[in-house]
Amino acid sequence: MAGITLTYVPLRNPLLLSVSPNISSLSINVPRRRPPQQHYCQCIIDSNSSTNAITTGAGDDIFSVNTSSNECDFDYLGQSTKGDLNLKYGINGQADIAWRGPIEEVAKIEAKEAEGLLNDLGIQDPSSSRHSPRGIFCTRTLNLRSISAIGYDMDYTLMHYNVMAWEGRAYDYCMENLKKVGFPVDGLAFDPDLVIRGLVIDKEKGNLVKADRFGYVKRAMHGTTLLSTQAVSEMYGRELVDLRKESRWEFLNTLFSVSEAVAYMQMVDRFDEGIISPDLGVVDYRGLYKAVGKALFRAHVEGQLKSEIMSKPELFVEPDPELPLALLDQKEAGKKLLLITNSDYIYTDKMMRHSFNRFLPNDMNWRDLFEMVIVSARKPEFFQMSHPLYEVVTNEGLMRPCFKARPGGLYSGGSAQMVENSLGIHGDEILYVGDHIYTDVSVSKVHLRWRTALICRELEEEYNALIHSREHRARLVELINQKEVVGDLFNQLRLALQRRNKSRPAQTLAATHMDDKELTESVQKLLIVMQRLDEKIAPMLEEDGEHFSKRWGYLSRAGLWDKSHLMRQIEKYADIYTSRVSNFLHYTPFMYFRSQEQTLAHDSYSFYQS
Repeated sequence: MAGITLTYVPLRNPLLLSVSPNISSLSINVPRRRPPQQHYCQCIIDSNSSTNAITTGAGDDIFSVNTSSNECDFDYLGQSTKGDLNLKYGINGQADIAWRGPIEEVAKIEAKEAEGLLNDLGIQDPSSSRHSPRGIFCTRTLNLRSISAIGYDMDYTLMHYNVMAWEGRAYDYCMENLKKVGFPVDGLAFDPDLVIRGLVIDKEKGNLVKADRFGYVKRAMHGTTLLSTQAVSEMYGRELVDLRKESRWEFLNTLFSVSEAVAYMQMVDRFDEGIISPDLGVVDYRGLYKAVGKALFRAHVEGQLKSEIMSKPELFVEPDPELPLALLDQKEAGKKLLLITNSDYIYTDKMMRHSFNRFLPNDMNWRDLFEMVIVSARKPEFFQMSHPLYEVVTNEGLMRPCFKARPGGLYSGGSAQMVENSLGIHGDEILYVGDHIYTDVSVSKVHLRWRTALICRELEEEYNALIHSREHRARLVELINQKEVVGDLFNQLRLALQRRNKSRPAQTLAATHMDDKELTESVQKLLIVMQRLDEKIAPMLEEDGEHFSKRWGYLSRAGLWDKSHLMRQIEKYADIYTSRVSNFLHYTPFMYFRSQEQTLAHDSYSFYQS
């Protein structure tokens, strides 16, 4: 057993508490309204017990931390209270006086004092930190205190690459491989502005499309040519994007898809020009997509791309000094950290040493952060089935077969179920963090019920673009509201004309008493106003989101008010999402992420109006 001594000291400004499972003592300064006597209490940690009890010198238990998933309760939102610090007995003496009275009054006073103290410490309150490009946004309530293990993907999660550099080289290798087999690629160059994450490739028509949350296509591009609204409507008016039909639709889940999509759309242009030789066996857009995918796959498998990156990682990786410190906080808070990546050991070790070691304290290296490291995981199969497990035993990546994963180990292959069994942690006690909406987030949630976090670096750019376009969107909404009002009057007068032709009165007395000429002229005038409003609104709608992408608009939106297909996927499968892992540093490892209110179409006509 390890003893932890907690000392209560009267101070005006409190200090933050950092708990490490590796230290034997810890001081906590707690502010008091009245000068208290100094108390000493001891935290007894019993490895054989399901709770950690903090006791006074007299041996009376005061606090307990429940670490057993079998004995924990649930709070008012149905979240597990596992990991919460619980007061087992009431506070005696003068301190108890401060807590007497209606809880509403006590909470109001304490919340105001807490807000002031947080401001004094330069710390934002949880609600304000959401309103930031580097906030952590919650779609399903998540209590980090109940999370025992946090797993991380590496590429574009712990490791953020310079997209122009990384995907640009992937594109170059892809084009070289296409040229070797006879494809006409001369004159083509990498253009990352052609695509954004969350688009869908239509392999049947050679199009790239953006769909809304229902699957209706809102924008489309054939080859590198953006299609008009009318063309999109004629082509996809009655058709929905269905990602279950993998033979036709390919979802761009991650930034790794950028190079492939750019190459494919450019080759669609060459295919339409008729300059791709029939001898290559490409007879349609599906075959063309297969050829591009094969060329890019060769670039990855042959190792040329990763060898180049490992030789000069500083050209491809964007360093983040806060990232290792965020993971260190989580580890010292008792979370078991896991690294689960599809990359091989040699590449993983090289990139992690480059990105982590120089920012860690006390000669730590990246391996010291993780309870378990699994390379060549073969996700998404890693979450669905079992593969042979190998232990990596040398720095050169040599492996030997093994049958059971153990904490502290470095492995290749295996399965998520092996990880759960090894750690004795299952299901919603594990949070997995990755950048791929399907491979990382969807599969781990659907098959294992792990909690999930999505990393989407573009959120920072989109957030700033939304701020920049606030006036444009406000003006657009104003014009749309004006058209709605004019349109309502137009519809009433049109109905009045319709009824007058049948010798029936209009809905309103005023419309009934209007003469035929006045009624007809009013309808004509309103129709012209609406047409002119349409001419103004249409280009403004096209421009909405151009601060993020001139072709595709915002990542998370499809139109002015609706959500994109990508955003629907995020809401469905990611409990929280954010732009980078280091954003956890601006919170605590004990954070309670509460999802925001989900508005309904009828909300404003019922509760809020009252």
